[in-house]
Amino acid sequence: MTRRFAPSPSPMNYLVAVLENRIKAEEAYSALEQASLPKDDIDILGKGFKTADEYGLIDPADQAWKQIRLMMVWLVPFGFGAGFVFDLITGLETFAWTGHLGNQILGGLLGAGSAAMGAFFIGGGVGIAMGSGDALSYRNRLSEGKFLVVVRGSEAVLRQATPILRQFRPETIQGYSGDQGYSGS
Repeated sequence: MTRRFAPSPSPMNYLVAVLENRIKAEEAYSALEQASLPKDDIDILGKGFKTADEYGLIDPADQAWKQIRLMMVWLVPFGFGAGFVFDLITGLETFAWTGHLGNQILGGLLGAGSAAMGAFFIGGGVGIAMGSGDALSYRNRLSEGKFLVVVRGSEAVLRQATPILRQFRPETIQGYSGDQGYSGS
């Protein structure tokens, strides 16, 4: 079963703490257990524990590429047709050496190229190039050998867990409500 930090009838809240090593992560987990928080609502991500993929931490780059490919499926043929028809209607002879049909085909190819650029930029390509989202920063922290302790539950549970996690001096501690669209399992 995969859980997502996404809109649902009863939004789930999450608290994510980044800890520098395995010992601190295990100590934090034990302290949360001793505070009577349900084991099923506490997870450790990192080497020897769940991976980002097992937990369902969505890689924003993967999502962006899926969106780009989806947009290209219909934009590139439409762009080719638009470029071809534009050249047909205007009768432009931009490249005299290609002839009438060659200009129409080149117009179509230029239209398809423009559509592919549009799919890239609108579909999320800028986010891929610049990097975005907390999921990516958490994946980077895991790649650096850090550990994440994730607590999910009601706001009251997160209020109870926050001071417990703060005693372990996490690098960062961040709360998310289920309606923010963050992903995990």
